[in-house]
Amino acid sequence: MNVTMSPRDRQILQIALPSIVSNITVPLLGLIDVAIVGHLGSPAYIGAIAVGGMLFNIIYWIFGFLRMGTSGMTSQAFGKRDLPEVTRLLLRAVGIGMTVACGLIILQVPIRQAAFTLIHPTEEVKELATLYFHICIWGAPAMLGLYGLSGWYIGMQNSRIPMYIAITQNIVNIIASLCLVYLCGMKVEGVALGTLIAQYAGLFMGAVLWYHPYGRLRKYIVWRGVLQKEAMVRFFQVNRDIFLRTLCLVAVTLFFTSAGASQGEIILAVNTLLMQLFTLFSYVMDGFAYAGEALSGRYIGARNREAFTDTVRHLFAWGGIMAVLFTLGYALGGNAFLQLLTDDTNVTAAADTYFYWALAIPVTGIAAFIWDGVFIGATATRAMLLSMAAAAVSFFALYYGFRSFLGNHALWLAFLAYLFIRGAMQTGLSRNVVEKAFGR
Repeated sequence: MNVTMSPRDRQILQIALPSIVSNITVPLLGLIDVAIVGHLGSPAYIGAIAVGGMLFNIIYWIFGFLRMGTSGMTSQAFGKRDLPEVTRLLLRAVGIGMTVACGLIILQVPIRQAAFTLIHPTEEVKELATLYFHICIWGAPAMLGLYGLSGWYIGMQNSRIPMYIAITQNIVNIIASLCLVYLCGMKVEGVALGTLIAQYAGLFMGAVLWYHPYGRLRKYIVWRGVLQKEAMVRFFQVNRDIFLRTLCLVAVTLFFTSAGASQGEIILAVNTLLMQLFTLFSYVMDGFAYAGEALSGRYIGARNREAFTDTVRHLFAWGGIMAVLFTLGYALGGNAFLQLLTDDTNVTAAADTYFYWALAIPVTGIAAFIWDGVFIGATATRAMLLSMAAAAVSFFALYYGFRSFLGNHALWLAFLAYLFIRGAMQTGLSRNVVEKAFGR
């Protein structure tokens, strides 16, 4: 049977599929580091990588607005065919990313001290994590520069280059870390240097790959207008809302882990394993969200409401397909997947009690992912912030309201409600967002 795919579907998949590959490769950087130090003979090495990796995940997560804000504004400028503004946005995003990174490097000691005050690692882990942190922090310019560059590429409807960058980083990280640890006799410092080298290799690759398809834009590379007051105000307004939204997201995510930990090792392990099912789903749905960012912004910039509406409709169709496939996949093979992650029978038995919550993740989360992409493309960041804030408040209210008699079930109820409320509120706000983008 031949399946005919519409041009719109092909547009979506051309952006979504490379983005999904990029998303899946992201956690490999951390897994590679853990796998290498896991054979060095001391659990303290694993603890150091875990603590250091968590710190950087939080730091870079918070500054993810550099990618999202750049993507939305670039896709709109691309839709308008405003090539000078497209180029100014690239310079603006990368420049601000580098500036923020320099601030992180300058403040690295108080940042590390504040983090260890909250985490309380053992002295041995603390010493090794400090070494790891003070090496990897020098990768901040590369990482935050790449955030701006990757957002710009997606805004330009090109998700293949970010995929090539992610693959390059992983290959370089494996080779560099293995050589430094096993050939040069280094330990945690070797893994940290391998990560650092991989980060700058990714930035170098991102810059080199820019030249061929976008070299013609060099004639627009002038700093005049990059720091124009009105443009900078809009840039920071968009990114301020995304930054605050990200803080809400981080608060919910960290609290979810903390609340599970407070209920004992078994519940913490169960929640961690079941959240891997959410993570897998999010990798795929983020790919479609990136397609939403690129295409919705493009058609808003081009003032093509019909194409915008058609794109949103097709994005939700793909989201529905993914929700059905993931729900069926988890129902049929979810337990087998959990058993691959652990052979602890106590944990897998306890996971059965909460497994049906994980089955509901795709259905409750689909709208939030799709609307996030569309709203970023529309630079409707205030609506995103309001939706996320309401969802976060609901999360904490439901958890504290039901935990006394539902226990860990209250945590999962609150999390699923948080996903659903995000999508429901964005659905309610979408009409105003569209009217504002295209005019009444």
